Amino acid sequence: MGLKDSVKRNPTVESDVIIGVIDSGIWPESESFSDKGFGPAPKKWKGSCSGGKNFTCNSKLIGARFYNSEEPREESARDGDGHGTHTASTAAGNNVEDASFFGLAQGTARGGVPSARIAAYKVCKQNGCASADILAAFDDAIADGVDLITISVGSTTRSDFYQDSIAIGAFHAAEKGILTVQSAGNEGRLGKQGVTSVVPWILTVAASSIDRRFFSKVVLGNGKTLNGLSINSFDLKKTKFPLVYGKEIANLGCNEEITARVCETGCLNSTLVKEKIVLCDQFRGNNEARDAGAAGSILKTEIDDVSFVLPLAASALSTDNYESVKSYLNSTKRPVAEILRSETIEDSAAPVVAPFSSRGPNFMEPDIMKPDLSAPGVDILAAFSPIGSPSGNPADKRQVKYSILSGTSMSCPHAAAVAAYVKTFHPEWSPSAIQSALMTTAFPMDQSTNPDGELAYGSGHVNPVKATDPGLVYEVVKGDYIKFLCSIGYDSEKLRRISGDNSTCSKTSENILPRDLNYPSLTAQILPDKSFTVGFHRTVTNVGIASSTYKAKVSSNSKLEVKVDPEVLSFKALKEKKSFNVTVTGDALSLFSMVSASLEWSDGTHSVKSPIVIHSYKSFRLEGSTL
Repeated sequence: MGLKDSVKRNPTVESDVIIGVIDSGIWPESESFSDKGFGPAPKKWKGSCSGGKNFTCNSKLIGARFYNSEEPREESARDGDGHGTHTASTAAGNNVEDASFFGLAQGTARGGVPSARIAAYKVCKQNGCASADILAAFDDAIADGVDLITISVGSTTRSDFYQDSIAIGAFHAAEKGILTVQSAGNEGRLGKQGVTSVVPWILTVAASSIDRRFFSKVVLGNGKTLNGLSINSFDLKKTKFPLVYGKEIANLGCNEEITARVCETGCLNSTLVKEKIVLCDQFRGNNEARDAGAAGSILKTEIDDVSFVLPLAASALSTDNYESVKSYLNSTKRPVAEILRSETIEDSAAPVVAPFSSRGPNFMEPDIMKPDLSAPGVDILAAFSPIGSPSGNPADKRQVKYSILSGTSMSCPHAAAVAAYVKTFHPEWSPSAIQSALMTTAFPMDQSTNPDGELAYGSGHVNPVKATDPGLVYEVVKGDYIKFLCSIGYDSEKLRRISGDNSTCSKTSENILPRDLNYPSLTAQILPDKSFTVGFHRTVTNVGIASSTYKAKVSSNSKLEVKVDPEVLSFKALKEKKSFNVTVTGDALSLFSMVSASLEWSDGTHSVKSPIVIHSYKSFRLEGSTL
C-alpha cells in the first residue's frame, strides 16, 4: 500500500484513535497487543474491559466485550479461531520483529496504525454471527467512543437494507461520525453480483494480491518437478513416499468414481493410506487425507493464484500439472513423490483482485457501485490465536502466534487502517469525507489482469499517502441518506427501522434518483438493448488549497460519450462547495454487460478520480420489473 515506516505520521494523534473490531474476539496476550510504551486510554473512551474470566485488557487493547443472544452461551471475548486476532492486528497491531509462520513470511509484522488503540467486540462463534449480537456490538462501540469500526463479517443472505444488522448499525455509527469498513465477501467464483456489503454509508473492500506468493513443489519419482500452491510448513526431509490415488484406497461403501477419487470425508482407508501421499481430485480432500493419516496429499484445484495453509504436507496443482501426476502414477509400478516445504516468489503483477473476492454490481441498489476499492487480502501474515487451528481443521493441533490467511476479511482491516491514518491528519472529517478521500485517490488498476474492471476493484487500489490530501471530497450527511432511502421506495416503517427515529419521506424525495446521492463513484443501471442517456449531479467540497481551480478530464472508450458541466470549478476558500453535472450517452448494451469511463478533476497538484460505470445487470429490488 506504500504505508512504509518512513511515511509521515502524527503518533500523538494516532494514539488517540480507537478502532472498534467487530469479529470473533481477540487474543489479548499476543505481542501485537502489548501496551509497552503506551500511555493511558484516551479520555474520550467510555468503554470497559468485559472480556470474561482470565481476560485482561491494557493500554493498547483498551476494551473487550462478548455477546450471548444465542446458544451455546459465550463466556469470553477470547478468540478461539484466530480470525478476530488476525484482523485486529492487521489494522492496528504493534511492530513485532521476527514474526513468521514456521519461518515462512518472516519479518516485522506491523498494523497500519500501530499506535492506535483497539476495542474488540466478539459477535462470531463457531455457529456464526448473530444479527442481534452485531447490532448490540455497534451500539456498544458507538457508546464506548470508538473512532472507526472494522467488521470482516459478511451477510450470508441477500437482505434488504432494513433487514441487515450491519447496515443498520453502520447507519447509526455514521450519524455519530464513525465510519464503518466492511469486507466485500468471498463469493467471487460464483460470478457477478456476489458482493453482500452494499449500503452507501459503508466502505466496502475487495481483496487483492500482494507482491509475495507462496508455492510448494512436488517432485515425482521420475525426476519431474511441478509447482503447486499451498503454504506448507511440513518438512518431509527429502523422503519420497508411495503415491496412491484416492479411489484406489477407498473404504467399502464409498463410490470410487464419485466420492473416493475426490477424497470425501470417511472415504480413505486409514490402513492403506498410512505413510503414503494421496492424490485427490478435489482441493478439500486435504482434510480427509490428514484425518486418515496420510503422509501428504496432492490436490487438484481450480484456484490458481491463492495459497492456503493446509493440515498436512500438501500441494494444490493446476489441472495440467495434476494430470501429469496421474499420468506418472499410471506409468510405473511403484510411483513415489515428495512434497517440498513452501518457497516464496515475487509477484510483479500485483495488485490483482483475488478470484474469490466478490464482484459487483450492487444487487440491491444497482446505482451505487460496490465494492468501493480494493486492499491487500491474499497471503497476509498477522497475529493469530494459539488455540485456533491454522488450517481450520480441528485435528490440526499446531499452535502459532502468527498465521497466513486470505480473504476480504484480510483486506477490510487494511482499508480500515488507512481510514484511521487519514483521520489522524483530519480528525474533524466526516465518515463520508474519509470514504471519499480513499476512493478518489485510489491507484488505478490494470484491466488486463483484472478483466472484471470496476466490478471487481471499484475505484481502484487503496493509496494511503495520497488519501491524506485528496483535494476535493464528496460529502454526504444523514439527510442525504434519508432521501436516498426514500428514492428507492422505502416507506416510513422501513425507513425508521434503519434511522431509529421519526424520519419521513418528503414529496420532493419522489423526484430524486438513487444515483444522485453524492457518492464518489458514478454508477447507473440501464435497460438492455436500448440506447441511453443518464445524468449525475454531484457536489464537491474543497479540502486542498484555498484558492484553486480544477479542470475536468474524462477518460472514455468509444462506447460512451461523457459531458461535464461546468468543466472548470474555481474555489476561493477551504470548505467551499461547488456542484456539477455529468451526462453519459451510449448505444445499447446487451443484458448482463458493463462499460466504464472515468472523471478526473485536477488542479495540477491534486487528482480527484471517479469511475463511471454503466451496466445492465438485474437487481434484487427490481426483480418484478422489465429488467
